[in-house]
Amino acid sequence: MSGGVQHVLPEANDVLNQETTKLSNGHTPSSNGTSATPSPTTGYKLLQRSIDDPRPMKIVVIGAGFSGIIAAIRIPQRVRNVELTVYDKESGIGGTWFTNKYPGLACDIPAHCYQLTFEPNPNWSAFYAPGPEILQYLQSIVQKYKLMKYIKLSHELTGARYNSQLGKWELELLNRASGERVLDSADLVLSSTGSLSRWRWPDIEGLKEFKGGLLHSAEWESDLGLDAKDAKEGEGGKWKDKKVAVIGVGSSAIQIVPALQKRCGKVVNFVRGQTWIATPMASAQLLQRNPNGDNHTFTDEEKAHFVNDPEYYRAFRKELEVELNSVHGATQKDHPMQLGAVKAFREMMQKKLAKKPWIADSIIPDFPVACRRLTPGPGYLEALVEPNVDFVNTPIKRITEKGIETSDGKGYEFDVIVCATGFDTSFKPPYPVLGRNALSLSSHFTPHPRTYLSITTSSFPSLFFTLGPSSAVGSGSLLCIIERQVDYFVKVVLKVQRERIKSVEVKREAVDDFEEYLEAYFPQTVYSQKCRSWYKMGQEEGRVSALWPGSCLHAVRALAEPRWEDYIYEPLDEDIGIGKANRFKWLGDGWTVNERSGEGDRAWYLEDVDYPPVPGEVDA
Repeated sequence: MSGGVQHVLPEANDVLNQETTKLSNGHTPSSNGTSATPSPTTGYKLLQRSIDDPRPMKIVVIGAGFSGIIAAIRIPQRVRNVELTVYDKESGIGGTWFTNKYPGLACDIPAHCYQLTFEPNPNWSAFYAPGPEILQYLQSIVQKYKLMKYIKLSHELTGARYNSQLGKWELELLNRASGERVLDSADLVLSSTGSLSRWRWPDIEGLKEFKGGLLHSAEWESDLGLDAKDAKEGEGGKWKDKKVAVIGVGSSAIQIVPALQKRCGKVVNFVRGQTWIATPMASAQLLQRNPNGDNHTFTDEEKAHFVNDPEYYRAFRKELEVELNSVHGATQKDHPMQLGAVKAFREMMQKKLAKKPWIADSIIPDFPVACRRLTPGPGYLEALVEPNVDFVNTPIKRITEKGIETSDGKGYEFDVIVCATGFDTSFKPPYPVLGRNALSLSSHFTPHPRTYLSITTSSFPSLFFTLGPSSAVGSGSLLCIIERQVDYFVKVVLKVQRERIKSVEVKREAVDDFEEYLEAYFPQTVYSQKCRSWYKMGQEEGRVSALWPGSCLHAVRALAEPRWEDYIYEPLDEDIGIGKANRFKWLGDGWTVNERSGEGDRAWYLEDVDYPPVPGEVDA
């Protein structure tokens, strides 16, 4: 699907196979034997292995969305002698873009900023691309890099326990297709399930008593006749005469309401809170193409220009990314950028709601911009003022057999009720995850998650996260952070493999220090203000547990290189048994694989020379 430059990413195992050739006498280049004579003075015995002969590793990734797909590319590319399995509970890859099928589903940041840095797609159909197109993009990447050999679909993790004696994670899974119980183990585990993967019904009396169609935005039953693939306005099929309630005013509801307004007879949006609708993100390029600042469908000529002129396309992408990465000030209390956003957003919302000004009085917040997650919501405000849409801010009292009753006693009858009411954002897994001394991750994450730089936590050796607690950002590119988190994990894997480490675990004091940093950072931001947000586990006030404490670029810098001194390392038991323990056991016996075999590249250091600039010379 990508029309960009084709990158060749050789698998590390292919390189390993070329280098670990056998000697002419039939012996392998490196031996696992322990026949070395111990030192007469210390008793230390060399490990009979080449320094670059990697020990076998087994890695399991949970989740085949963006994070799992990136991991399935980077781990085999950079790590040799590795067995990799990516499990996903769904029947297809794509994570949230596979499970979400509601009408109006789309990317709420520019699509050209919602793609992998190494897989640019010049053929996005629109500025805010529809969900099915994003799923197609992910499927094309899986196909291009032949990742299905690593991925096992319909495999749901039901439990994980760390075995301290073996230094491995023992996993139990359910094959949802066959009902079979599956057992597996891993040296390291990367949890890539994301923060918005466990949807929940709203806590409303009588919810299950409704006799019509009851849907959740994250569990859309397409057999009702309308889903994300139905792109034709005014052709709602069985929905064209339906009366539909949409409960919520989060990102999903803001996309669903305008989609249903164009296809249904009547739509009523029940809203208990307030929200800011943002002006378009990276708006300069959008406004050049669409003066209304709504969305823009790229013409064939525009896409051809992107394809045929890679430098032009790169400049276009970079301009969008730079704009996204230039609004961090809006997240700070009383910053001029924050105050300017409040003024601009209020004026824009009042203008678009001028036909029904009472909606503006109700929905425009008294809390700062970005306290809740921002969305530009193309078409949402415009839909609210249409004749076939009603806006109700009276609290819901109960659900009845025929519809909804509000706290003022008024009843509404509906054919379908859509609950766009969010997810469990506690970051507590729905299955037991037991670390050292059988400590439960759920209890460890009570009353709030505790992590180290968002990627791991103490008492859970060799377990790492992508898009876990403290990973999301209020501005900037989320995918950029995911790529850096995967890069970090790969560096950990390489260290564990190279230095023959049994387990790697972050120190508790490092977690405590990161907690202290979080507590000092967020009070200066708008995220700490009173507003109900999944950033704070769905609460109005309390700990900000979902967000990185800084900008997107700040996170990228912070995750660039691991601080190895913040970890505890346990050596392999088999190495402890080879003579005297020594931290340099991993140095092996003084040989490299290629020297021992007499084959392979023995001057590889000349292939990637870092030539320093010469003062006074001008680049050609």
